Order: sequence, then structure tokens, then C-alpha cells
Amino acid sequence: MKQLLILRHAKSSWDDPALADFDRPLAPRGLKTAPLMGRELARRGWLPDLALVSPALRARDTWRLVAQELSGHTPAQFAEELYEAAAGTILARVRQAKATNLLVIGHNPGLQQFVLRLAGAGSDESVFKKTEAKFPTAALARFTLDGDWADLSFGSARLTHCLRPKDLA
Repeated sequence: MKQLLILRHAKSSWDDPALADFDRPLAPRGLKTAPLMGRELARRGWLPDLALVSPALRARDTWRLVAQELSGHTPAQFAEELYEAAAGTILARVRQAKATNLLVIGHNPGLQQFVLRLAGAGSDESVFKKTEAKFPTAALARFTLDGDWADLSFGSARLTHCLRPKDLA
């Protein structure tokens, strides 16, 4: 059985209006919630074999802080196509994965749409509704699935959890 973890980047800063969107750093709240989510991944034993990360600064910084909380070394691939990606683009990138437990870090609205479209038979309805209502910064969705990543399609995975930083505080 495979595990797919979808993490929206932590809260970013809008303090410097001259910065390009791609170069925005994490806000103080993001600097707190990213490690919190990493600790929760470790506590639950949801350890990725591979992380696919948007190259935007806020996503890279989120990964750096999450990774510091995980035991061992998890390789990361910074995938240009994940920056502000639509659900179909995320699906195409995940289909290329070579891991059993995969973590994807990216941006809304594409991540939330991806999560909602990927959820299929066996998904937890209350988790789906929670995710549908809001997928805030540093939110984490967890899926389980059988088969190969290459065969993944919308509606083919089981959404089991949606964790938000406020749920853990």
C-alpha cells in the first residue's frame, strides 16, 4: 500500500511588496507551523521516502523545517511544475514518483483541488468535507492507495486524514 501526503506550504509573509511571489519567505506563523506539522508526521509514523517540492521559497522553507523533524534523510526533488500548479499538473508529476511514501508540498488552489478530485471510494466523508471547506496554509491531507503511481487517477485514492495546525495546537 502506498501513502500520499499533500502539504500546503506554511504561512508566507507579505511584508515586502517589492518581492516577487516566488521569493516570499515564511511569516513568523509559518516558521512555527511547519515544524509542528513535521513533528506530527514523525509522531504518526507517516515518513516520506521522497518529497516533491515546489521551488518557491515558502515551499522550500516549509520542507526544510518539516524535514528537520523527521528521522533520517528524506530526499527532495524541487519540481518547477509544482509552482502554482493545477490539479492535473500535480497528478502528472505524482504519476512519475519512485517512492512508496510520497510527500508533495505546493500551493493552493491547485493542491486543494487535487485533494478533492483524488478522493475516491473508501475516503472518509467527514475528512472530505473538512478539506472541501478549507485547506489552509500548512494543512496536510493523507491518502492511501494500492497499485502503481503511474496508474493513479482522479477518484482512485482513499482520503484518510486532513490535519491543520490549529487541530494540533
